[in-house]
Amino acid sequence: MKKILIACIALGVVAFDTYQSQGSLSVSGLLQRLGGVTEQVVNNNDLQHAYKNKQSDIQTQGEGIVVKVLADDLDGSRHQKFILNVGSGQTALVAHNIDLAPRIKNLQKGDKVAYSGEYEWTPQGGVIHWTHADPSGHHAAGWLKHQGQSYQ
Repeated sequence: MKKILIACIALGVVAFDTYQSQGSLSVSGLLQRLGGVTEQVVNNNDLQHAYKNKQSDIQTQGEGIVVKVLADDLDGSRHQKFILNVGSGQTALVAHNIDLAPRIKNLQKGDKVAYSGEYEWTPQGGVIHWTHADPSGHHAAGWLKHQGQSYQ
């Protein structure tokens, strides 16, 4: 068991805590242990920086234009999948869990979609997931918005 010192700067306040590690946790999992300190939410502009620096586990919020609607992933947890142009020539795959949140109806190429979720780096541009509430309460709740309707 390792003891990890966690330092987090949020809204100009520095918080320190220790955590007894029995395994590995993501950044969001470690921050949950701090009780009240939240991750920084980045926008579309910062996704380009995250992609270039191969960063993951980043809570992100923004909007993009659908460039391709893909077939649903039906293996295991079902996901609605589509690719968004999030600006500056970058695209990201959105993997929206339709077992936990409603699927976006009538989604088409060219539609604008706003999102809040977690960004994971991939060589193709990245994946935005956790676009729904976490039933276990260990992850920041996300959402998608399309044509005035929220999906969470």
